[in-house]
Amino acid sequence: MESQFETQFLALRKKYIEAQFGKLNPVQRDAVFTTDGPLLILAGAGSGKTTVLVNRIANLIRFGSAHSSTYAPQGAGPEQVAELERLLHSGGEPSEALRPFLREHTVRPYNVLAITFTNKAAGELKNRLSAMLGEAGQDVNASTFHSACVRILRREAGRLGYPQSFTIYDTDDQQRAMKEVYKSMNIDDKFLPLKSAIGAIGRLKDKMISPQDAMSAPADTRAGLVAKVYDAYQKRLLQAGAFDFDDLIYATVKLLRDFEDVREYYQNRFRYILVDEYQDTSVAQFQLVYLLGGEHRNVCVVGDDDQSIYRFRGATIENILNFEQHFPGAKVIRLEQNYRSTSNILNAANCVIKNNMGRKGKTLWTENGNGEKLMCYEADSEFDEAAHVAAVIGQNVKKGAKLRDHAILYRMNAQSGPIETYFARAGIPYKIVGGQRFYDRKEIKDMLAYMSIVANEQDDLRLRRIINEPARKIGATTVQNVADIAAGLGVSMLEVIEHAPDYPALARASAALGGFWRIYRRLKEAYDTMPLDVFVSEILEITGYRSMLEAEGEEGQTRMENIGQLVSSVKTYADQRGPEASLPGFLEEVALISDIDSYDEGADVVVLMTMHAAKGLEFNYVFIVGLEEGIFPSEMSRYSNEDLEEERRLCYVGITRAKKELYLSCANSRMLFGQTKHNRPSRFLEEIDASLVEVEQSPAAAQTKAMRQRYMQQQNAYLQPEYGAASMRSTVQAGYSARYGGASHGSGAGGASRSARQRASVGGGFSTVQAGSAASVPRTAGSGAYRPGDLVEHKVFGRGEVLKVTPVAGDTIVEIRFDTAGVKKTMANYAPLKHISE
Repeated sequence: MESQFETQFLALRKKYIEAQFGKLNPVQRDAVFTTDGPLLILAGAGSGKTTVLVNRIANLIRFGSAHSSTYAPQGAGPEQVAELERLLHSGGEPSEALRPFLREHTVRPYNVLAITFTNKAAGELKNRLSAMLGEAGQDVNASTFHSACVRILRREAGRLGYPQSFTIYDTDDQQRAMKEVYKSMNIDDKFLPLKSAIGAIGRLKDKMISPQDAMSAPADTRAGLVAKVYDAYQKRLLQAGAFDFDDLIYATVKLLRDFEDVREYYQNRFRYILVDEYQDTSVAQFQLVYLLGGEHRNVCVVGDDDQSIYRFRGATIENILNFEQHFPGAKVIRLEQNYRSTSNILNAANCVIKNNMGRKGKTLWTENGNGEKLMCYEADSEFDEAAHVAAVIGQNVKKGAKLRDHAILYRMNAQSGPIETYFARAGIPYKIVGGQRFYDRKEIKDMLAYMSIVANEQDDLRLRRIINEPARKIGATTVQNVADIAAGLGVSMLEVIEHAPDYPALARASAALGGFWRIYRRLKEAYDTMPLDVFVSEILEITGYRSMLEAEGEEGQTRMENIGQLVSSVKTYADQRGPEASLPGFLEEVALISDIDSYDEGADVVVLMTMHAAKGLEFNYVFIVGLEEGIFPSEMSRYSNEDLEEERRLCYVGITRAKKELYLSCANSRMLFGQTKHNRPSRFLEEIDASLVEVEQSPAAAQTKAMRQRYMQQQNAYLQPEYGAASMRSTVQAGYSARYGGASHGSGAGGASRSARQRASVGGGFSTVQAGSAASVPRTAGSGAYRPGDLVEHKVFGRGEVLKVTPVAGDTIVEIRFDTAGVKKTMANYAPLKHISE
């Protein structure tokens, strides 16, 4: 009888646990219920990998291995069976008496380490875990690789000779430190560019190559010089008590590798390790995962080999391709059902990526329906392309879409120029993701430098930045004298400044240095006695920075507003962290912020970004511009199959960002870096099945192509067949236009034709005036076209009243108060405006 109840109990418990994850598909549930041993989850784009990660962690903590267990817990009997039957029939929460029977070998939250690639993703993971698990979700260690390493180093840095209050150098700090190394070693930047040296050292750290190992290169070679610079640079960092960004992982791996007790402590602390975006890990990151997870082997990695696009940052696709060799006995699960995109978009992505050889292999599919065909636009120039993009966005907005639903993706940053120019003239709000970071602005870096020297008195680099900012009559010679004395004594520059009168070389500057020392002491006292955000505000007063900005007028006011935003960020940090908030903690968070973390999804603007920056994002409408040979794929990749496959993966990433509609475009000619190039359409366009695409050619492009063909025909008339005339004619006739025919393919497999609708949209949205063509001469609005008080209508912002009209450079700036969008400024010659009556 007891055996019968046990069997019944196990079946009901399994059914109950499955019901808790009932929204997952069968393959996702398989991943969630695989609790022990190495696991590789090959997660296609939009397949719900974050959902799987969250639910897998929740299952480990709530139920452990209970789902797959064949042993009933002691005491399981009729009461437990009855309650499970009731829960499955009526729902509700299990009683406290039943809960212990639902668990088996559960995992404590703090024994779980979940690693993501951005702070934003880590935050989302924590929020979702908290929603599922309550307070237990907050105890899970969810962070980026770098944040996880910082936490380990804050505890263990002393073993490597660094203070626990170490500073983290950003790119600007790295360059300043490297300049000091170059100066001390008398190295000519022209022989070994400073940025090249920093990049080379970063790659060495990604591969876990130490300065001593790098020294094996012949001394008279470039590699030998890099090794010497690397060695000197690391010594300077150690002296300053600082790590650069690449050091964080490099130093942690070194710590775990060289100190057995440290390694064993963290292996037992993090018994279950989950890593997201595993295809983008470097050699150093792999070693970190292997060292932490090698003992218990409960390592679950989630990734997509088809989205490995960061080789230039040190990522190696071999980590995911060789996971089963690194962790023998690993289980592999493929998530292929996509919840994001339409079938046409996914089929296009599959068409492209199947041409790669270096992949595990999977095919995305969806139940979302075919959706619209992809729209491919053949433009005459980059300005024609920009006008088309603006027109389509305008038409979509007219139908109810938001500006923020649109993203324009390109291969390189230089491609954004014509689009930005056109959008600015047409009054289309946009944001570039990956532009200057808030924390890269001068005034913000100055404030952070003041904060850094308070947090870490050994931070000589940040001290150099602000010792004479604002001006304090402390010249470069004095600063160098202070640095030389400090280096000779093996102490910090601040310690030398404190005792400046004791050094003859500083006699003339001792008064100025004494003034700075008093400022430093006041900053320390303020930090010790004030809330963090108040302290940051006080920096302005103590240092004289506010007075300096006030003297700068309007520009100074803008910079003051930026500092005000910094104070707000500090306050938000302090409120969120509570008693744990600290100055080093805030500086640490700032150092670990990436561009994508600061992307505001709520702002109603069109988003412009590279395809690399778009990784992990999704938009209803996506434009991929510049699909031409030599641009995408890039010129350099055409000579390396490895590079070409990475370019193809990048195209796959771009395509799979689109949820509803995907627009592709190429141009007959494009000016980049001061040169006009005539590139043929990208091979990636040719790899997409023609039945999935609607092709449209701009009138200007058609005219240019016709002229070019007539010219070639005239040339060919003079050529004899034996000199290849037939071959040349076939070359002209072949390729992209011949493949798609420049016309609609009808309904085909991709659904109804939309060529007529799409052609109507061009010119029906934003102004489609082309720069650089006869049609590009702007309409003559003049300052008399609009007057204060005029009522106007904008394609995007709707109705508004003209407030101010300012003639400028043959055009007019019109300032308008819109009913729903507030006050905006736009150029009259290009804005999609029209007069309206009451």
